[in-house]
Amino acid sequence: MKKISLGSILFLQGAVLIYSLTTVISKLVSNYKFLSVEFLLLYFLDFAVLGIYAILWQQLLKRFELSIAYANKAMTLLWSLLWSVMLFHEKVTAPKVAGVLLVIIGTIILNRPSGEPDSSEDMKGGRQ
Repeated sequence: MKKISLGSILFLQGAVLIYSLTTVISKLVSNYKFLSVEFLLLYFLDFAVLGIYAILWQQLLKRFELSIAYANKAMTLLWSLLWSVMLFHEKVTAPKVAGVLLVIIGTIILNRPSGEPDSSEDMKGGRQ
């Protein structure tokens, strides 16, 4: 397993943060009448943010194993919780905090090097 740089982790979390903006936009869209101008503009913005995220996701897959990149998407829960408090003044409860902490701990564990040799490296070297 190759070492993951701090810059790569920050890039990954930045992409997840951008992805979490879709939850904010979706919440805002729900406040407007279906197919109103505001609804359509926010809906288009939501698609645009998802498009940006899709491009970033492709770049992330170049840097990370799929299992690591996908597991980090769970950090959307943290960002969404922060957005809900800062923008919508929603309450943070103990179960929400506990859930987010479990996700953060799991993500940290997945991002740590395992210490085991990568089996693909063994195959390249002729060992099986």
